[in-house]
Amino acid sequence: MKYNRVLLKLSGESLMGTQSYGIDPAMLTQYAIDIKAVVERGCQVAIVIGGGNIFRGLSGASKGMDRVQGDYMGMMATLINSMALQAELEKQGIKTELLGGLAIEPICKAMSRRRAIEAMQEGRVVLIGGGTGNPFFTTDTASTLRAVEIVADVILKGTRVDGVYTADPEKDPKAVKYQTLSYGEALKKKLKIMDLTAFALAEDNKLPIYVFDMNRKGNLLRVVQGKEIGTLVGDVETQRAAAKTKKTNKKK
Repeated sequence: MKYNRVLLKLSGESLMGTQSYGIDPAMLTQYAIDIKAVVERGCQVAIVIGGGNIFRGLSGASKGMDRVQGDYMGMMATLINSMALQAELEKQGIKTELLGGLAIEPICKAMSRRRAIEAMQEGRVVLIGGGTGNPFFTTDTASTLRAVEIVADVILKGTRVDGVYTADPEKDPKAVKYQTLSYGEALKKKLKIMDLTAFALAEDNKLPIYVFDMNRKGNLLRVVQGKEIGTLVGDVETQRAAAKTKKTNKKK
């Protein structure tokens, strides 16, 4: 396994599947099965899910709602999604621990680094809802913060696209996919991988981000095993040197 401990970031919209809102049970099941395959091979997994399929704080604010109130509503939406995935994981026989930036008894305990790490070491999947627990921060920032806290090897950003492209591949057929990107390259090219706060936090902590297509069955396991199917953003020079060494060793 290339990665032993990962933070999986999923968007709320990804749970909609083919629906226009809410949670698609089929998509929920597919995600749970893919996560189970990784956990059964010994990888420790924490998950942060957005809430855009239910409510977005910024969207509410744009329509006149108080931004702080809207952001707290968005945090509650992330907890609803986390509870849904938790239920499906346990249905698949995977033990879980639900923690939150907001502690809501009896649903979840407050997020703490020690509690999350202990749960993962015991073989449980840790779901972390409620964002950072503060308004004005996105789930991108929350996922990066949590990844740093639990000392994850990488943030796995599961999307419906198989990596980062020069343009939107769904709109531009000439868009070219990047295999690797440094933090500086991604910022210079203004690629929308994560918001700037999340990206700065990842860069400061030398935390790599791997963007891949989560909607294709088995892709999560492929990524954890080291298959190059997406785009790696981070300390590219170190990664390239490691790949070169690996290639040289194979020749020997």
